Amino acid sequence: QVELTESGGGSVQTGGSLRLSCEASGFSYQVYCMAWFRQAPGKSREGIAAISSESTTMYADSVKGRFTISKDNAKNTLYLQMDNLQPEDTATYYCAARPFPQLTLDRDRYNYWGQGTQVTVSS
Repeated sequence: QVELTESGGGSVQTGGSLRLSCEASGFSYQVYCMAWFRQAPGKSREGIAAISSESTTMYADSVKGRFTISKDNAKNTLYLQMDNLQPEDTATYYCAARPFPQLTLDRDRYNYWGQGTQVTVSS
């Protein structure tokens, strides 16, 4: 059974940092493409960062230069380092996985999802 469990959300002020973690189990983690999505109230879920099985990365323009996706294969854990956070980054953040190695930020291509963790940035 595939399970993705996020942690690390919280409340910070503008310009602050947070690191999200996503612990994965139940599948061959190393051959999957993993990604972070977020969903703000009243908005659709958007892909913001993805990492391939070979650790190639892809970012949405809205977070490029501020967020960094990485993974630790030995720990089966995905990370999202978020720096210079802005109020518009406030959202529920989700970890996702797909059983193919290719990069994508298309949410329809992801098969497995975590339960989400809330990030709130105040001005």
